[in-house]
Amino acid sequence: MQTDTKFEAPFIGINRHRIGVDGEGITTLAAFHECPLHCRYCLNSRCLDSEASVLQYTPESLYQKLLIDDLYFIATGGGVCFGGGEPLLRPDFIRQFHALCGERWRITIETSLNVPIASVQKIVPLTNVFIIDIKDMNEAIYTSYTRQSNSHVIENLKWLSANFNRDNIIIRVPLILEYNNENDVERSIKQLQKFGFTRFDRFTYIIR
Repeated sequence: MQTDTKFEAPFIGINRHRIGVDGEGITTLAAFHECPLHCRYCLNSRCLDSEASVLQYTPESLYQKLLIDDLYFIATGGGVCFGGGEPLLRPDFIRQFHALCGERWRITIETSLNVPIASVQKIVPLTNVFIIDIKDMNEAIYTSYTRQSNSHVIENLKWLSANFNRDNIIIRVPLILEYNNENDVERSIKQLQKFGFTRFDRFTYIIR
């Protein structure tokens, strides 16, 4: 594939030397600016701020910046976790970045999965692990919390279940203060199990 490295994408941060957070090995988190959701308890609210200071990278310049940890990635089986914001708003950037690093680095996608299915299909061939925060499978709860429908999420989950190794999909099912309860979390997990998913990360949002 010919690699076009002429365009830039905005990032809210680059976080190096992460261990045990984004899958195997030593990982660098590259967090994109912008997100389709407006969650009340957003962990990275800068991604929604149009006035926020951002870092501009092309696939080439990001690759060159992360090369400093090439030895760590290779030695530990780590690599790059694209998060945000929502990384699947920019699947072509990720594809072009992967054309530069190849199979040497593991690619993890940390996503809400609330994007058109074409964006998911573009990056599946180069992705090793998906970490998906589904908020809640109940549409009313999801919409109340994010101000968006979860129809894309459901469609993409079903497609991934049929077209990607489910053992490499971690689904985060949070308990969200004022929005859902333990019974809602259990119902979400049972629905996801019907899709064939088995790896769940249950936790409670800590409200600051």
